[in-house]
Amino acid sequence: MKTDAGLKLDAYLPYRLSVASNAVSGLIARAYQDRFGLTVPQWRLICVLAEDGALTQGQIVARTVMDKVTVSRAAQGLLRRHLVARTAHHADQRSHVLTLSSQGERLYAEIAPLALAYEQALIEGLSADDVEHLKRLLLKLQARATELVDADPPG
Repeated sequence: MKTDAGLKLDAYLPYRLSVASNAVSGLIARAYQDRFGLTVPQWRLICVLAEDGALTQGQIVARTVMDKVTVSRAAQGLLRRHLVARTAHHADQRSHVLTLSSQGERLYAEIAPLALAYEQALIEGLSADDVEHLKRLLLKLQARATELVDADPPG
């Protein structure tokens, strides 16, 4: 059934964002999986711990906007590989703090240049102003989407 209702999938911004995100994530995921045996959530967790230091899983959920189950599975996989260490939280015994192990720090130091090389390859042909503008727009879209989660549906 063909309709002229106005919605054209290829012009629909949420679809375009999703397709672009999937393409970029898929490209990078293959590199992390093939070379280092990591999933994208595991890589994100390693990166956040390298940048921010010790964090609880709840803090990682908030920082990465990944769901609790994804963070938990990523953490378990990294714990099994001794890439992160887990200690009891000093104030909340039900919670644990994750930190990169020395092995995890070495892996991060090896992967970070590869991640930056992929970023450079992806933005090749874009000006520095284009890249900064894109980053600002993505942050605005993310903030607006967060606002809309608790709002009444539009229309």
